[in-house]
Amino acid sequence: MKFSSLQRPTSLILFLSLGLTAACGYSQEEWDQKLRENESLQQQLKAQTDAHKKSQSDYQEAVKEIDGLKKQLADTGVNVNSLTQSVAEQKKALEEYARRTEQLDQIRKRFELLQTKLQKLTQLGLKVEVRNNRMLIQLPGDVLFDSGQEKLKAEGVKILMQVAEVIGKDADLSKRLFQVAGHTDSKPLVGGQFKDNWGLSTMRARSVVLLLTSPPDKKGVGGGGLIPSNWSAAGYADTDPVAPNDSDEGRKKNRRVELVLQPNVEEMLNLKSLASGK
Repeated sequence: MKFSSLQRPTSLILFLSLGLTAACGYSQEEWDQKLRENESLQQQLKAQTDAHKKSQSDYQEAVKEIDGLKKQLADTGVNVNSLTQSVAEQKKALEEYARRTEQLDQIRKRFELLQTKLQKLTQLGLKVEVRNNRMLIQLPGDVLFDSGQEKLKAEGVKILMQVAEVIGKDADLSKRLFQVAGHTDSKPLVGGQFKDNWGLSTMRARSVVLLLTSPPDKKGVGGGGLIPSNWSAAGYADTDPVAPNDSDEGRKKNRRVELVLQPNVEEMLNLKSLASGK
């Protein structure tokens, strides 16, 4: 076969290509496919390399931006490390607040139960309230005692025995600590064995404690049978009024005896806020 001078190089390359393809055991189509796959892999590698370079560049830009923000904060007197510490402290404070809130809720429930138990005494005409962060049962002094006297009247004994029955039959109330507080109006006590309102208020509180804690006799009368070690007596004279002493009505309110429920250690909080639900 003869070739012209222009045809010889192209024909030679084609001849060599065909020869190599045949020598390698690939057809021309298979060879072209391999070339295309190789080219695709090279393009993927280039794309990944470019993406990596961009990521590195973005990271460096982000670092510069953060450093710039830190510098701006530092210039205004804000310490980033302090902010981080502050956030941790706030988180800890919130956790502590949640724990205390749960404890307070438990105390609130016990308080409400206790309040419900004592409300039984309102059926006897007594007043149950929270004063000076203490829950108390208020008994009118004129019902319990004659003017200037420490000896309980029959009506007063009857009421106090009903109170003892309510407290004694309740497993929780019977174990609680109570103080009997005697109060008078502001009129000076003239003469008598008690000398002054301090003596009268203290002796009236003593009379109430003795009745509530004395054991009942065989006939079921006598004292209230409450635990003596859970009770104490105190006289406040006219130092803790609940009404003005400038009227008969006000003085009558101030002549009273209160059975004050002593709080446990865990209850040393604002009972009035619990009573009002605030």
